Amino acid sequence: MKASFFEKIYLAHQSPKTLPGVEEIDTFIVSLMQFLFPELNAYRVRNELEIRTKYQLLQVNFQNLLSKTEACHHNKLRSICECFFEGLEGVYDACLEDSQAILAGDPAAIDAKEVIRSYPGFYAIAVYRLAHLMLELGVPYLPRIFTEYAHSKTGIDIHPGAIIGRRFCIDHGTGIVIGETTHIGDEVKIYQGVTLGALSVSKNMAQQKRHPTIENKVIIYSGATILGGDTVIGQGSIIGGNVWITESVKPLSRVYYSSEGKQFVK
Repeated sequence: MKASFFEKIYLAHQSPKTLPGVEEIDTFIVSLMQFLFPELNAYRVRNELEIRTKYQLLQVNFQNLLSKTEACHHNKLRSICECFFEGLEGVYDACLEDSQAILAGDPAAIDAKEVIRSYPGFYAIAVYRLAHLMLELGVPYLPRIFTEYAHSKTGIDIHPGAIIGRRFCIDHGTGIVIGETTHIGDEVKIYQGVTLGALSVSKNMAQQKRHPTIENKVIIYSGATILGGDTVIGQGSIIGGNVWITESVKPLSRVYYSSEGKQFVK
């Protein structure tokens, strides 16, 4: 006799708990982001001692998340936690550079505080940088959960495995997809609806580079789709809106649609 629906659910609940709860993770993300960027929080710390106390509490909470995450071996928890927090300053500095790049690239932006507080592009990039640091330390599950949290908040989907350079600018941002093996250089600017994706979603390509490489100082306008692990967009190129690219583009190229609807590369 086939198991009933309730029996199936019961059996599912008997499996070992391998991840911390949704609220635990979300609370940590919010707390960490507010610690790094007080623009996201009305409260301001009163002295350096309070900052250090909050920092230590974040460490405790992060180690607690790791202890509840399957495949985080207990003898490595402290080391992973220490390395993550040692890397925070580098992430923080990179995020401040991102905020300045967004400010410089958007005439509507008032100042960096506004960018940090209200721009979805900045939020998605900052959470990505935190998640990427975790992934580099070998933390399972949590990096993807972090970026999916940002995805749900911003509509911007950045896989934590992507490699993204300095002074990254996302303008507007809704609908952007950046795949796992994407490489993005420095001073790149991307508008809403851009996809940096794979030509194939075959599972046997999981360990291969499937997503494009975007070199330094490239601008990609809204709706552009760039696919394939061998596809390289050369330095300084400008990719027009709604174009479809599956082959490499030389540096300083211009890719666009003509008024007749034909795609051109100059």
